Amino acid sequence: MADYHALWESLGMDLDTHDQLCAALPPLFEETFLNQTDRPEGMDYFNMVIAEVHGLRIQELADHKARGGLVVGSFCVYVPEEIVSALGGVLVGLCAGSQFWVPAGEKVLPRSLCPLIKAGLGAKLSRTCPYFQSVDLVVGENTCDGKKKAWEILGQHVPMHVMDLPNRKSPAGFALWREEIRRLTEELERRTGRTLTYENLLEATRRVDDKRRALQKLHGTRKNDPSPLSGTDALVTTQIAFYDDVPRYTAMTNQLAEECLARIAQGKGAFPVGTKRVLLTGTPVVVPNWKIHHLIETSGAVVVGEENCTGSRYYESTTDLSGVRDLPSLLDALAHRYLDGIHCACFSPNEERFDDVVRLARETGAQGVVDATLSFCTTYQVEGENLRRRLAQEGIPLLSLETDYTPGDEGQLRTRIEAFLENLG
Repeated sequence: MADYHALWESLGMDLDTHDQLCAALPPLFEETFLNQTDRPEGMDYFNMVIAEVHGLRIQELADHKARGGLVVGSFCVYVPEEIVSALGGVLVGLCAGSQFWVPAGEKVLPRSLCPLIKAGLGAKLSRTCPYFQSVDLVVGENTCDGKKKAWEILGQHVPMHVMDLPNRKSPAGFALWREEIRRLTEELERRTGRTLTYENLLEATRRVDDKRRALQKLHGTRKNDPSPLSGTDALVTTQIAFYDDVPRYTAMTNQLAEECLARIAQGKGAFPVGTKRVLLTGTPVVVPNWKIHHLIETSGAVVVGEENCTGSRYYESTTDLSGVRDLPSLLDALAHRYLDGIHCACFSPNEERFDDVVRLARETGAQGVVDATLSFCTTYQVEGENLRRRLAQEGIPLLSLETDYTPGDEGQLRTRIEAFLENLG
C-alpha cells in the first residue's frame, strides 16, 4: 500500500493508533485468505481492495468531496443507497467489525452491549476509521434498542440522521417507512443542493440493482458441488460491496462470477466434491470479522451461503420497476424493496426469515445451518428459539453460536463446530 499518512492527517486521524491497526490487518488477512489454495484469479481484485481498505478508496472519497460531492456513512442495509447516489452522493459502510475499536466504545457505552455497536462508536471516538473521518453525514437506523440509544451519543460527534423502522410489516408499517424515506430525501436534498427526480433516481436504482444482480450471479455459483470459491472468499466480496465504487465493483464481481462458472465447467472447486456444506445465518459479519467462516472452513466444511445482512439480505431482492411511471411510484417501489425484501429480526413476527433460511439451505444443498450471533444481540438471540423450532420441523440440523470480536473463544468454537460437522449426514 502507498503511504497515505498525509491524507489521514488531513482527516484528523490519530496516526499512531491507526498505524497499529494497519500493522495488525495484513497478518490476519494472510492467515484467513492467502493461505487458501486454488483460489479464483478474480479474487486478486478483492485482495487489493482489502489491502487498500484505508488507502485508495479513502483517496477516492476525498477526490469526490473535492468535486463537491457528499459522502454518507451507514451501518445497515436499510439505508437506501439509490437515493444517496441519485443526489450525487456516495454511500459507504462504516468501521464496526474489530475488537480494536471496542475499548474506545466502552468509554461511553456499557460493556454488556453488542460489540458491533461498541466498535462503531469506538472507531469514531478513537479517530482511527478514515471512513468515519470522511463522511459528511451518518444515517443511522433504529433496528435495535442499542443502536437507537447509541445514535444519541454518536450524534454528539458527527452529523446524524436517524431512520425509524416499524416493528411490524403492515400497511401502517409501510406508511411509517415511506415517510422515513421522504424525510431522508429532504435531508439529502438540503445537504447536496440537488433535487431528487424520477430520472436521476431511476438511473441510480438500475445502477445499484446491477450490483445486486452481479452478487446474485456470483453467489448462485456456490450451489454447485464443488463450490468454485470458498465461503470465506464469497463473504469478503459482499463485505466490499458496502464501500467500493459501484460500477467498478459490479464489473469485477461479474468477471469473478464468469470465472466461477468456468471453474464449474472444468470441475474445479475450492474444496473437494462431497465436502460437507453449511449455511450461515444470524447477525452481520463486518470487515475484518472473518472468524466463523474461517473456523468452519478449516474444520472440514464449506460455507455455501449466508442468510444475514452481509449476505443474501443485501443482494437477493431488487426494485420492482413494473408499473413505475413517476417519482412517487418509484419511491413507493423502492420503499417496498427495502421493507418487504429484507427480513431483519427487528420485525415481529419474522417468519419470512425462517422461510429464507429453509429455502437457502435447500437451494445450496446445505446439510446444516450455523446460527452465529454477536454477544448481547438480543433480537437475534431471542429469535433463535423460533428458528430452532422451524428447522427441527424441516429436519435441518442447527448449531447456535454466540461470539464477539475477541480471539479467545476460537478453541471452544472450533470444538463445537467440529462436533456439529461430524454429525452431519
